Amino acid sequence: MGHATRSKVIIEHLLKKHDVRIVSSAKAFQFLEKNFPGRVTEIKGFHFAFDEKKVSKTGTFMLNLRNLPSNLNHNIRKYFFLDKIFHPDVVISDFESFSYFLAKYHRLPLISIDNMQVMNRCKREITIPAHERENARLAKAIVKAKVPACDHYLISTFFDAEVIKSKTSIVPPIIRNEILNAIPVYGKHVVVYQTGTVLSQLIQVFKEVPNIEFRVYGSGKDERQDNVILKPFSEDGFLDDFAGAAAVIANGGYSFISEAVYLRKPVLSVPLEGQYEQFMNAAYIEKLGYGRHFDTMTSDAVKAFLYDLEIFRQKLSNYNQDGNRILLDRVDEVLEEVTS
Repeated sequence: MGHATRSKVIIEHLLKKHDVRIVSSAKAFQFLEKNFPGRVTEIKGFHFAFDEKKVSKTGTFMLNLRNLPSNLNHNIRKYFFLDKIFHPDVVISDFESFSYFLAKYHRLPLISIDNMQVMNRCKREITIPAHERENARLAKAIVKAKVPACDHYLISTFFDAEVIKSKTSIVPPIIRNEILNAIPVYGKHVVVYQTGTVLSQLIQVFKEVPNIEFRVYGSGKDERQDNVILKPFSEDGFLDDFAGAAAVIANGGYSFISEAVYLRKPVLSVPLEGQYEQFMNAAYIEKLGYGRHFDTMTSDAVKAFLYDLEIFRQKLSNYNQDGNRILLDRVDEVLEEVTS
């Protein structure tokens, strides 16, 4: 869904001057079809498998291997359907293979826009602990193999990264309009957007910090337990809570963290185990002084994070981003470069 919400910003910009067709899968397809009816073709995509609280490498491999024949058959049919009705001049991929192979088959200019390529095309200045090194090597290998030999790579990131490969540009995070239009203030509650953690354990952790109200999204429930409010997802309600939060607690997902940084909200990040990209985002949050990175969620971790909120806010006050202007200007420039 993070890819979908980011792509929506790019698509809206492109539609001002260009005819656009979109391919996507699962919930992202539903979201994009709702926003761009008649322009979206549904394909079958890659999915993660989870083992308790972490990504299962074996489970993920077996899940996608098991679904490969039917997914491939579906996507081939969709390819020939799309090939009949639309003849693009350029293809943009947000870490997605269908569009990549379409571009390569037709020898079309191909642009990559995502946050993942920072692992392959940039120098990262964080310490990788021993238990994450194999995850880091695997993640880099996957990213390198996913969309190779593009005409240009636009990498969105909330942290500075030295580019070490050609045809690569760093741009600020892609921020959806709802966040751009939000008016951030520091309230007294903490917004929690946490998955992969047993809900009862999470509630118990927050109850041990009774002087703070925690508004928890992601459980699908609607109830209150002492200082912990479980909230069903509502776009308007979530945005109001997010903009008015004292701080946020999350995994290490890029989209939510980059929006929190844009709104200058201190972040406590507990990345999903086995997800190196989430570890990297959490590590940079701590390195930049925007919040804290912990491997597990405990009441002591939450208290330590809350104790230093003012320090994190001071660091975040120095973060500057002019909406999506730099990003969209660079998109236009690269389109001109690869099609001229």
